[in-house]
Amino acid sequence: MGVLTDYFRAADAASVVQALEQTDGGSPLVGPECPVFDGVEAKRVDPAVILAKLIAAVQQIPWRVDLVEETTVWPASPAPGSDNLEDEDNPWVTGPWVSELHPLARDTLAAVGDSEVPTIVARWVQAEELRGTRVEDLQPLAEELILLARRAREAGEQLYCWMSL
Repeated sequence: MGVLTDYFRAADAASVVQALEQTDGGSPLVGPECPVFDGVEAKRVDPAVILAKLIAAVQQIPWRVDLVEETTVWPASPAPGSDNLEDEDNPWVTGPWVSELHPLARDTLAAVGDSEVPTIVARWVQAEELRGTRVEDLQPLAEELILLARRAREAGEQLYCWMSL
């Protein structure tokens, strides 16, 4: 089972929560008002590892666990105690989950020049988690994420990640 991830931009967490409440937590890139937000489908590109490795490739620094800071905005209910983590009706267990990415992630991606993308992607595919992936396979995704970050920065919006199992 793979993790589905969508990255999107929105004005604030409140608008994200409102949209998710209307779709029962479904992807904000799919729905009756297709799409609710401007975004990119990025299957298996989680913020903490794979996206953070792209950010590390941009900054030419080693990856670290806190490179992309996130704030959870969905589920909107408070996180349960550890005694409720086996409950299949618990949205903290079953997802989906949405987090707001720290503006530094957005700004780092937005600052990438078009001519830098191939070199950055060549560094990114060296990540252990991407072993066997070719630059040609990931370059379009990297370009989409960079363009999304630019649009978010220009609009004064934040980047969000929707994840589901």
